[in-house]
Amino acid sequence: MSRPRQLSKVQLPPRVKGFIPMGYYRNQSEPVMLNIEEFEVIRLLDYEGLMQLEAAQMMGISRPTITRIYRRARKKIALSITEARQMIIEGGAAFFDSDWYGCEKCDSKFNNCRDLITKKCPLCDSNHIYLLEETK
Repeated sequence: MSRPRQLSKVQLPPRVKGFIPMGYYRNQSEPVMLNIEEFEVIRLLDYEGLMQLEAAQMMGISRPTITRIYRRARKKIALSITEARQMIIEGGAAFFDSDWYGCEKCDSKFNNCRDLITKKCPLCDSNHIYLLEETK
């Protein structure tokens, strides 16, 4: 029997929900699903240039777990690119580092960097905001 997966801490939600390939050879088959913890590992290691141990500490998981997630994420990204398949970023065993909110009007995402007493979107000043739930 395997242990339950530990939740990974994610600093911020992805800016996009996925990618769609362009061109004649675009594959219409099942999209590749990249989960949020895989996205975060790619962001920390490849974009931010952190070492695996640093990224593991930031996400609250072990270095071997980072290695497994990284290998899985790279395989999915390679599959999406080489087979011209759509990639969707969602799900996984992760939680946000702080409370994050979304705006129903402009669909922006923002965190509680200061007390959110006014309950307004910092981008469009709308009162229609909601708390983003933990990603499961």
